[in-house]
Amino acid sequence: MSVVAASTTSLLRLNPVPPGQHRVALRAGLSVAVPLLTLVLLDRTTWAVYAAFGAFTALYGRSRVHLPRAVMQSTAGLVLVAAVGLGAAVSAAAVGPWTLVLLSALVAAAGSMASTVFDWHPSGPLFAIFAFGTVASVPAGRSDVGVALAVAGASAVLAVVIGNIGAVARRAARTSTPPLRAPRYVDPLRYLLVVLLAGGAATAAGIGHPWWAMVAAVAPLSVSGRDHQSLRAAHRAVGTLLGLLLAAPLLLLGLDPVALVLVVVVLQVVTELVVGRNYGIAMLFITPMALLMGQLGSSQGSGALLFDRGVETAIGVVVALALIAVEHGRDTVAR
Repeated sequence: MSVVAASTTSLLRLNPVPPGQHRVALRAGLSVAVPLLTLVLLDRTTWAVYAAFGAFTALYGRSRVHLPRAVMQSTAGLVLVAAVGLGAAVSAAAVGPWTLVLLSALVAAAGSMASTVFDWHPSGPLFAIFAFGTVASVPAGRSDVGVALAVAGASAVLAVVIGNIGAVARRAARTSTPPLRAPRYVDPLRYLLVVLLAGGAATAAGIGHPWWAMVAAVAPLSVSGRDHQSLRAAHRAVGTLLGLLLAAPLLLLGLDPVALVLVVVVLQVVTELVVGRNYGIAMLFITPMALLMGQLGSSQGSGALLFDRGVETAIGVVVALALIAVEHGRDTVAR
């Protein structure tokens, strides 16, 4: 009983409010709202998925200021734009599902190395995999590859500007550029392995969104330490399950594009307000936000979306926990 109580306490614990969290949330909300609303008003809703992942540049460097934040966001933005462009190219090439899994694993390994070299926060290749897998699943032709790169690039640049304009306006003192870090080659291999296993399992099962399993497998590995990784896996599983309950009525409402974007923006702002305090609570809002974003320009059946998200999250979490257990067992034997 004491173990169960301790586990429950860890799952529900609220960390202290990070300083300046409201500014981080506002920047993230603006970075998502401006490009998405612009595309909706221009009747280019099918491009919204490209803009959304470029806007995720705003999620990096929340704890940094001035030049270090600009550098981190710029490097992360470049990788996100590249992932979007590669996803569009893969979609245009109409590759098979197993090729998509292999390419996703390579994106995960490359994103892991970039994360380490540039010391990203949040760390890991999660958003790169999410961007690549989602865009690769959206029907596209050769001409759409350039559009994807341009739209995602413009959105990423806007996010960097919004993320750093405050420092320019205040004429605050700049800090030095952070040094580059040498990657530990075990990390890319771990990410490559879990993406192959999770994506392979979801693909073999015939589930329609295997990149969700990949993202769920990668998320726990983005933090350090067995206990923290296990807790992150539990947060991912429980938070997603409860988030599906919130997502269901939102999907069934059949929101028009403008209303849908506004709901996504609100969910993004709330996510940034709580993610530093409790990742599981953040998943309550991340889950419906991800599902609603997928509805921009390509409406899908609500029941299938909810089922796929739940099952694939479970697959990814199980794969992550299996790797964590194997690594812990190996370390224990080594000692």
